[in-house]
Amino acid sequence: MEREDKGLDIGVKSFVTAIVILFVLMLATYILTFLIPGGEYARIPDENGNLVIDVSTGYRAAEGGLPLWKWLLSPLLVLGSEGSGTLIAVIVFLLVIGGVFNALNVCGLMRYMLDRLVTRFGAVRWRLMAVLIFFFMAMGSLVGSFEEVVPLVPIVTSLALGLGWDAATGVAMSLLAAGCGFASGVANPFTVGVAQTLAGLPMFSGVWLRLLAFACIYALLFGFVRLHAKRLSGSDVAPVRKSEAEPRKDRGLRLFAAILGAGIALVLSSGFIPALRDYTMIIVAVMFLAAGVVSTLASGMSGKQLGKAFVGGLLTIAPSILMILMASSIKYTMVEGRILDTLLYYAVQAAETMSGAGLILFVYGICLAMNFFIPSGSAKAFLLIPIIVPLARLFGVSAQLCIVAFAFGDGFSNVFYPTNPALLISLGLADVGYADWAKYSGKFQFLNLLLTTALLLFGLYVGY
Repeated sequence: MEREDKGLDIGVKSFVTAIVILFVLMLATYILTFLIPGGEYARIPDENGNLVIDVSTGYRAAEGGLPLWKWLLSPLLVLGSEGSGTLIAVIVFLLVIGGVFNALNVCGLMRYMLDRLVTRFGAVRWRLMAVLIFFFMAMGSLVGSFEEVVPLVPIVTSLALGLGWDAATGVAMSLLAAGCGFASGVANPFTVGVAQTLAGLPMFSGVWLRLLAFACIYALLFGFVRLHAKRLSGSDVAPVRKSEAEPRKDRGLRLFAAILGAGIALVLSSGFIPALRDYTMIIVAVMFLAAGVVSTLASGMSGKQLGKAFVGGLLTIAPSILMILMASSIKYTMVEGRILDTLLYYAVQAAETMSGAGLILFVYGICLAMNFFIPSGSAKAFLLIPIIVPLARLFGVSAQLCIVAFAFGDGFSNVFYPTNPALLISLGLADVGYADWAKYSGKFQFLNLLLTTALLLFGLYVGY
């Protein structure tokens, strides 16, 4: 098992591939600002002070276009745009991850932890896979964790390699599972919670269909990942690995697990304590930093060695910041060029002639399309829900079913679109090229699209 020796160096091939793809998307978006007329919807604050579309005022034409210099500088200008606080938080979060993991790697704690895990679970690895996928799906579905899962992706990826699988399997068991849970949205506060509030529905009402979706998607994902892993290894038991116990490292591992576990418990409790929901990423970053510092010092690392290793981790992870800024600049270009609302207006016009079944699937498609440009679920809710829910009601489609379609459209593509920062970071950390990931996960995405389409049509049929 060699993966952990690399620390968190971003793979050159995966980095270059992502940069090229993002630049092409940036250029295509800029070209669209010349082809699509500018326009905008009026926006008004809701009772919580969030800006939402004022349906009564409607859409109006506006001057569009974007100067070339502004497009060229968009990866930097996005740091000063609306909602940039979240973007900055993601970047800081990423730097903490890089520093901590490099320290864990330098002191040998990462290799030791993975050897112990493989020794402990090698004989029951399929059961372990099932539990891990369920755990990450539950994190996404119950408390809306997605970016918060990124620190665990390299650990699960290294574990997958140690169990005889590949890096893509590790990403699938962690980030893909979290994305699937996020989309099923049993009690996701960032998609279902926000969207139901905007639609005037009781928060987390209508849970039975989302629970059914969670169960069906879990079965599909586990079957898909297990089949791929089975082809790689052939055997039901991982190769036998022996690891000698080291008391100091055992103490470090116990401290690491206890502190990080407390952070995860706080994140899970945010499902019952709304005041914590805006701080889950901060909680994970702080607890992960504390876990890394305490565990490495307890394992025998000096403060000077820790500082040097942490800085080295910052430097190796820094290139991924460019990917984040480029991905975020795509939405910035559409907003500044005033074409985002125009595209939404065209979509609403097209939906007015559709049947109920056609409309709910169209809502699903619109959310999928908008997620390419706006990865944030809550931001999309403020943009789309004030338009699609009244439109759906006019044609006899319930607001509850619209919320499910919205959650489906928002979540699954987070782990497929190259404009999602968490996906780009995770693939870089796992050294999985985007093209390889798209080929691997694209098959699952297609099967899942069929499954979720059937679930939406079933919901329409039973009057959900």
